[in-house]
Amino acid sequence: MNQHYSVGILIFDQVEVLDFTGPYEVFSVTRFKGQSYDSEDRTPFQVDTISETGEQVECRHGLKVQPDRSFQTSGQYDILVIPGGLGVRWQVKNSKLLDWIRKQNEGTMLTTSVCTGSILLAEAGLLKGKKATTHHENLTKLASSYPEVTVVRDQKVVDEGNFITSAGISAGINMAFQVVERLFGAEISQQTQEFMEYNLKQ
Repeated sequence: MNQHYSVGILIFDQVEVLDFTGPYEVFSVTRFKGQSYDSEDRTPFQVDTISETGEQVECRHGLKVQPDRSFQTSGQYDILVIPGGLGVRWQVKNSKLLDWIRKQNEGTMLTTSVCTGSILLAEAGLLKGKKATTHHENLTKLASSYPEVTVVRDQKVVDEGNFITSAGISAGINMAFQVVERLFGAEISQQTQEFMEYNLKQ
């Protein structure tokens, strides 16, 4: 029997667009081996976007997104994705958001971040004693603000067991492919990359 996983992607005002839409796309288009991309059968991942109140979020550059759920109506997710962006500057002080991340992490199989989303994980106290990365312009800030975190430079994805952090913006796509490979194998990950025409040689 094919295994299915729930994915919760946090969004907030001034979130970086590709930070969350990149992983959203990867998880949404992944298919089991032999499953048609036009199939209406259940796919490997059920993906939700979640904001604090469930109200519309204005992302970087003006894109407006209506989340699927609020903190109050969200369930427990198998995989949690914490994106970054300019809005992290304010969300890092949001106790409700940090508490929600901590509570979700208690039940996740994988907790992941993209870009400066790792700063939210660090502020929530979840990266103590762990290796992590972030956008290259914020590596020094992550290291100085959270000395208990071992900051990894020049690496797009850092896998620390049940935590996977990724570097800036487009690196979240690489992180999502790594999650697909871990759960379903290299063949399914490659199949998804080919469908997305991602990182293919000309």
